[in-house]
Amino acid sequence: MTWLAEIAMLSHGWRRFLLLLAAGVLAGLSVPPLFVLPALFVAFPIWIWCLDGAETRRGWRRIFGPAFAIGFAFSWGYFIVAFHWLGAAFFVDSGVMLAIMPFAILALAALIALFWGLASALAHLFWSNGPWRIVTLATFVTIAEWARGHVLTGFPFDLLGYALTPNDEMMQLTAVIGIYGLTLVAALLAMTPALIWPADERSLSRRLLPFFTAIAVIAAQFGYGHSRLVNTVATPRTDIAMRLVQPLIYEHADWNTADPVAVIDRLLLLSDMRMDPADLGLADIDLLVWPESSLPFYLSTYPEALARIALLLPERTVLLAGVPRLQYEPGSTTPSGSPFNAILAIDTNGEVIASYDKSHLVPFGEFLPFGPFFASLGIKQFVPGAEGWSHGDARRRLISPPNSPSLLALICYEILFSGDLGDTDNAQYLFNITNDAWFDYSIGPAQHAHHARVRAVEEGTSLIRAANSGLTFATDPLGRITAQLLPLQMAALDVHPDERLAATPFTSLRYWPLLIALILGLNISLFARSRNR
Repeated sequence: MTWLAEIAMLSHGWRRFLLLLAAGVLAGLSVPPLFVLPALFVAFPIWIWCLDGAETRRGWRRIFGPAFAIGFAFSWGYFIVAFHWLGAAFFVDSGVMLAIMPFAILALAALIALFWGLASALAHLFWSNGPWRIVTLATFVTIAEWARGHVLTGFPFDLLGYALTPNDEMMQLTAVIGIYGLTLVAALLAMTPALIWPADERSLSRRLLPFFTAIAVIAAQFGYGHSRLVNTVATPRTDIAMRLVQPLIYEHADWNTADPVAVIDRLLLLSDMRMDPADLGLADIDLLVWPESSLPFYLSTYPEALARIALLLPERTVLLAGVPRLQYEPGSTTPSGSPFNAILAIDTNGEVIASYDKSHLVPFGEFLPFGPFFASLGIKQFVPGAEGWSHGDARRRLISPPNSPSLLALICYEILFSGDLGDTDNAQYLFNITNDAWFDYSIGPAQHAHHARVRAVEEGTSLIRAANSGLTFATDPLGRITAQLLPLQMAALDVHPDERLAATPFTSLRYWPLLIALILGLNISLFARSRNR
């Protein structure tokens, strides 16, 4: 590996850019559900070595100069791999959208890469020649990951820490430090091989010590997770039974093709299907769940829908349906403003007794930033039916259906925002409906589902997830899947949420320990830099 270290340190210009781009692509193989963890240990040292050889500039180029370009090139490759599955949505609409798909993916990856590029530039300002330089880069990469999860509505897909959650055991550490804390750990561990090569005045054993420490940390992480899984009892609730419908409705892409009668027919048939001769259908079900976009039309288009739903539901059953909702001014029958992407709770009388409107909308998916500009280029939002959706109120995520424990409603990618889900203290379980059919036959649905499972571990709360085409499943508070449907399986699944656990360290402390660790990392970097001078 000495030869690779020397090439990285001595390279410059386009050769260095291509080397880092390739290293980033390699690192991207660590994202869910690929989880090629060794790729991080090969790729991240190249970033370190390139910064070792980076030219020092003056003025504004100290930030937006060689060090920035090094981080940008690496992360561009990483995010091209991590987000390539988003291109599957362009095939749904085809036409001009399909033509711009490669450019859109490259542009999105480049936009997100700005965060790591800036992290690389700032780290280089604190750079030193000794082993502490990996602490410097890991600290700024973690800050950058937190920033991209929060700035401009946030986009926390494929945070680096997810690479260390390939199985149930390793996932458990997020109950202690959260996914951003695990991001800091992943960055530090992945950079340790850079301390082995090239050789310096330290003995081989001293140079190998950080790498073997990294292996020991991963082993300890697995051991902790195994112990937690063995010693924690998950108890299914006896006060609620749920039926999750996975209907495979694809008219969401073009509402003009939707036949409301046929759509309702399918949903009602799947909702009341008998699994076996002893199955009572909906008679013993408290909550019936239809996923996001289960109705690709407004209820006003087919007013008989509520009447048919009322006939289906037994006295005790409430339907939670992911549907578009029009908003009206008090006393008016004319819609006003943009509609909502909503969850409606409908009782046996066909009345809407509760609702939640999605508050964290997907840019370009559910609303169009800088609408007139992008519209002039022929770019439109993916979700049809309106010129953008309205933002709901995140404080209304807690829903308490009659005779059922309270749930925290999260639509689609709202489940991704670690530590910012809402009123988790009063929710008995997490409830996530989604429509990942836009990304069928890609790694997207599995990736989204894995992120959701990690939220369950962090919060110590079971997760109920209903998806249009998959993945539909239930987990216990440890993130273990207790029941599931196969992807692209048109069916229904009966599940019971589990009792929530006592507060996890993460729910008690949130990201305060991470903040302390980052401040410590910055101080170590300052100290190492001063000694280097």
